[in-house]
Amino acid sequence: MEITSTNALFTGLGTIVVAWMLMRVVNWVWLKPKKLEKLIRQQGFSGNPYRLFHGDMKEMTAMSTKPINISDSNVHNIVPTTLPFHHHINTIYGKKSFIWNGPTPNLNIGDPKMIREIFFKNEIFIKPKSNSLVKWFVSGMVAYDGEQWSKVRKISSPAFHQYKLKDMFPSIYWSCKEMISKWKSLVSNQNHLELDVRPDIQTLTADVISRTAFGSSYEDGRKIFELIKQQAKNWTESLQFAFLPGWRFLPTALNRRMKSNYNETRALIKGIIDRKEEAIKLGEANNNDDLLGKLIESNNKEIQEHGKKETGMSIEEVIEECKLFYLAGQETTGTLLTWTMVLLCMHPRWQALAREEVVQVFGNDKPKFDDLNHLKVVTTILQEALRLYSPATIVTRAIYKETKLGEINLPPGILLSLPLVMVHHDHEYWGDDADEFNPDRFSAGVSKASSEVAFFPFGGGPRICIGQNFALIEAKLALAMILQNFSFELSPNYVHAPKRGITVQPQYGAHLILHNI
Repeated sequence: MEITSTNALFTGLGTIVVAWMLMRVVNWVWLKPKKLEKLIRQQGFSGNPYRLFHGDMKEMTAMSTKPINISDSNVHNIVPTTLPFHHHINTIYGKKSFIWNGPTPNLNIGDPKMIREIFFKNEIFIKPKSNSLVKWFVSGMVAYDGEQWSKVRKISSPAFHQYKLKDMFPSIYWSCKEMISKWKSLVSNQNHLELDVRPDIQTLTADVISRTAFGSSYEDGRKIFELIKQQAKNWTESLQFAFLPGWRFLPTALNRRMKSNYNETRALIKGIIDRKEEAIKLGEANNNDDLLGKLIESNNKEIQEHGKKETGMSIEEVIEECKLFYLAGQETTGTLLTWTMVLLCMHPRWQALAREEVVQVFGNDKPKFDDLNHLKVVTTILQEALRLYSPATIVTRAIYKETKLGEINLPPGILLSLPLVMVHHDHEYWGDDADEFNPDRFSAGVSKASSEVAFFPFGGGPRICIGQNFALIEAKLALAMILQNFSFELSPNYVHAPKRGITVQPQYGAHLILHNI
């Protein structure tokens, strides 16, 4: 009798647990999405009806693009090729639209005023929680929120002060000189050289990060770069499975590769950190000679001031910042330089004006750090390249409590997409020539370039990219040295196909023809 009662009790409890779990699943995949859909439609947003489980993800991942004809008057309108699904949805539903990331609605926010509000209220509009696949790729400051972000940002900031960047200038120069010497050697054997400049520029920016981040551990830095580059490809491949719940836990070949790559990268960086800290303790290293040394110095100072180890960065946080140096530093500057060279091929008048300025400022001499500020034309060209071919196409934020944005009431549990590349090409803010290359629009400064401050290549607010000055110094120096030594034009083999990856990249390379000057 007692056994029967016990069995009945367990059976009843089991039924309740199963029913509870089933209700949670039903709420997740249907009830909650439908409730959120009703609320956001009431706020004036439009989009596809929710489709069970995958939302818009299948259509989004299946959408393909074609190269742009370089003779097309809208050749620089890269929105349809870099954000094809967002462009598709906006064409149908207008700017106040939304898409479905599985069962989660994602609102498109393209108003510069709202974007600024989101950037500056970073304690309300926060980074979406990362799954383990994202963490296997990259974490660090870009993924943190709250106290952890504040701590890491505070400790990392001194390494990027202007006077610290001046210390790194010689390392940046030597990396640029190596690439220039390689190209000059190749061109000198013939009247001209046809070359895909993208790989060499990637090598340049990776070498700069290797030298400036790890100093004497330069060769280890190169190995880390290769691993991170492979992990970027793995992560991009994993996106097609993102809408499948639990996929990241399966022992697939891709997941195993990502985990193995993550562990190898982590071990290499930890080895460099251990050697650096030991050398500093023994007085055998100057802890100001590279980014890692500056980070360790700042971290130790923070711990000593407060007398608590918890106030400083953990070894895991230092490792993730080193990985972030690589990914953000290499990708952003490499992408900017590549597209700037392509743009100057398409617009030779601006190439001539930029070269004239470089010769006026530097002549044939070695560029000096303090003279970079005199490159006004070069600066406007880089800004226009950042506008038209913004490395970051979209920024995502999440809200977890009811929030007001402008005049919109937002329910918790939704995502906000800030499509930067769409804002950078919006005729409402940039005028009828929004899709044209016109560096003159920045001649009076960023704030005067558009009807609204609609320029966010490095984000904005307290979370603005910590390395933006580093990237622009490197880009100015590299471009100045290229213009000192070469003229360049598009190769007949060049195919204009901007594509969204980690950054906006030329899908088929950047094939140019170089001429010695």
